[in-house]
Amino acid sequence: MTTHPNTPAGWYADPQGTPNLLRWWDGAQWTEHTHPGQPGQVPQQQAPVADPAKVQRQVQQQAGVAPVHAGGGTLFSEPVLVVNQKAKLIELTNEYSVFDQHGRTIGSVVQVGQSTLKKVARFVSSLDQFMTHKLEIRDAQGQPHLVLTRPAKFIKSKVLVTRPDGQPVGEIVQQNAIGKINFAIQVNGQQIGAIKAENWRAWNFAIVDHTDTEIARITKTWEGLAKTMFTTADNYVLQIHRQLPDPLLSLVVATALTVDTALKQDARGFG
Repeated sequence: MTTHPNTPAGWYADPQGTPNLLRWWDGAQWTEHTHPGQPGQVPQQQAPVADPAKVQRQVQQQAGVAPVHAGGGTLFSEPVLVVNQKAKLIELTNEYSVFDQHGRTIGSVVQVGQSTLKKVARFVSSLDQFMTHKLEIRDAQGQPHLVLTRPAKFIKSKVLVTRPDGQPVGEIVQQNAIGKINFAIQVNGQQIGAIKAENWRAWNFAIVDHTDTEIARITKTWEGLAKTMFTTADNYVLQIHRQLPDPLLSLVVATALTVDTALKQDARGFG
């Protein structure tokens, strides 16, 4: 197929002529994303493959996180999680890959239940922040472990965290709307921790327990304070300082993995 700038984004026959191979055209250029199949088919969306060496370099050099002992290989047993926004093959849908410190994929965060109308509103305006969002935190096999719902809000954000069967885990509740943004981590109305944005623009977050002791930290890996928006090359790192009990562990992971999606969207103007 011959493409030109007016060709809509989609899967098309590989321009290099490889038989039974589709390649993603992003609306302006061919990308590296391919999928076996015939033109006209809609293949399953493929996750871009991470470069493990690049992830390790970002974690150690740019985020300043020294290599630590390996964990159990899951979202809830690794001491370091690396979160990367995927190349958006289907635009306007939030999706993130989660790696361990060595660049191995161990999970994902996927926005679910988003209507076409919501996507359009998100594209044309900032109304997105006033709509209900739902995210699933999934393991490497695609099985959901936590579901996060951010009800529509106007001033302060609240995120409800549940198990896939609907059993409540806790809530992440915004404490203030101006100045340094802080979120309380709550279970049954009792605060068991908090996430503190020391400098939202610089992407430094401390996560503390109920005694105000730091138990985890979120650090960006990209350079430059002015650059607060993701590109597909940008990762951020969660380092958990010690083994945490549940439900605190689940809520720390939920908070960290959705900090840009569920929490940050309303805070673009705050330092």
